[in-house]
Amino acid sequence: MATIAASVRAIGHAGHADAEEALRPQINQLGLWLFFVSEGFLFAALLVSRFYIAGTTRPHVNQQLGLGITSILLLSSLTAYLCESAISRGDRAQFLQFLLATIALGIVFAGGVAYEWSSAEFSRSSAYGTAFFTMTGLHASHVISGVVMLAMVYVLGARGHFSAKSHWGVEAVVKYWHFVDVVWVFFYPALYLVKW
Repeated sequence: MATIAASVRAIGHAGHADAEEALRPQINQLGLWLFFVSEGFLFAALLVSRFYIAGTTRPHVNQQLGLGITSILLLSSLTAYLCESAISRGDRAQFLQFLLATIALGIVFAGGVAYEWSSAEFSRSSAYGTAFFTMTGLHASHVISGVVMLAMVYVLGARGHFSAKSHWGVEAVVKYWHFVDVVWVFFYPALYLVKW
């Protein structure tokens, strides 16, 4: 009798594990989107505070640099998409090439932000400076963390970790990268273009 009860419990646990495994992709997606929503609130609060603190005026900013780093970040979104597309087709060589290009573009973007910080014509203590350095600093920290995650995916991918059928790690990091790029699409005009 004890053996039958143990067998029933084992079957029940195995069924639960199978059900959990079947739901894993949906659970992963939900967790990632909840993370994006929470991060979205943070970035939205910063965007609103830029106008609350500094109004709609701004001092002189380096327009060419702002447009340049924005273009680089948007290009990195394309290479990230091509990276994910390549691994979903099972093309490991292209996957690694586009992933490396995305990492390089992310590093260039972060370097551009660092250069902007060192050459800004306004103070960190001014109203606009507070908003500018806070927004670009928090965004750059997300870019840098994205570069680190992309580098981890590169190492795992080079070791053969991902395949056409199993590449959630790639998909998740690329979605994070797109999220960070979309945030910049809102930050760029607020910091570089708006001036009344």
